[in-house]
Amino acid sequence: EEQLVQSGGGLVQTGGSLRLSCAATGFTFDDHIIGWFRQAPGKESEGISCMSNIERRSFYAASVEGRFTISNDNAKTTVYLQMNDLKPEDTAVYYCGAFRQRIAGIFSAYTCKDASLYKYWGQGTQVTVSA
Repeated sequence: EEQLVQSGGGLVQTGGSLRLSCAATGFTFDDHIIGWFRQAPGKESEGISCMSNIERRSFYAASVEGRFTISNDNAKTTVYLQMNDLKPEDTAVYYCGAFRQRIAGIFSAYTCKDASLYKYWGQGTQVTVSA
């Protein structure tokens, strides 16, 4: 069965770090765009980062740029979101998503943040940053 399984998250103090993992089962990320979204209570979902293994490019929303890093392992089966210098406003449920990138040249901030393009979704993980 093709699915994404998330791990990581939890409670951390302001300025702390966490790493989220998103493991693919039944497929690899070689030809996929993988994204991280988050949703805080009462707010809309926000696409915060994504990467394309075909184009070897990544994207970060302004709210996380310089603090978060997206990467994957050599086997292209697990994607990570390293989150540093966390702030209370980073508190949210974080989701990873992926969809197959069939052609090169489509990677952009708009592509990354369009949740309707994503075929696979992780189960979500809570990140809470205390003040």
